[in-house]
Amino acid sequence: MLEALWKRGNGTVRELMDECCHELAYTTVMTTLDRLFKKNLLSREGEGRAFRYSPRFSREELHREAIGEALRQLLSASPASSVPLSYFVEIVTERDAQLLDRLQQVVEAKRLELRAAEADQSNGPSIPPEDKA
Repeated sequence: MLEALWKRGNGTVRELMDECCHELAYTTVMTTLDRLFKKNLLSREGEGRAFRYSPRFSREELHREAIGEALRQLLSASPASSVPLSYFVEIVTERDAQLLDRLQQVVEAKRLELRAAEADQSNGPSIPPEDKA
């Protein structure tokens, strides 16, 4: 249903039933959309006696959030952070060895960003010189 909403931009239960969910019961589509709304994945506006649902996130944003949450859970579940990280590197390498190079670039860019932020904090807030009248 999310795929259909991403493609359409928005839709009512009836529109989704007509377009892509004809094998499902109306109440199944309605319940699913309501649950996605309650999980904050969809927004909805009243339209007569129905609701018009719209995705709150793009496909890419949703995938990014889901992956981030999975990685957070994985890192917090393991007493040794190196275990999930080494497993992640293995999976990346299996999929595409060039991704490993890209991962290294991303890590280096993040290190530079963190060092710059630390340097800004250690310099303290800049205080403008007092007026000399």
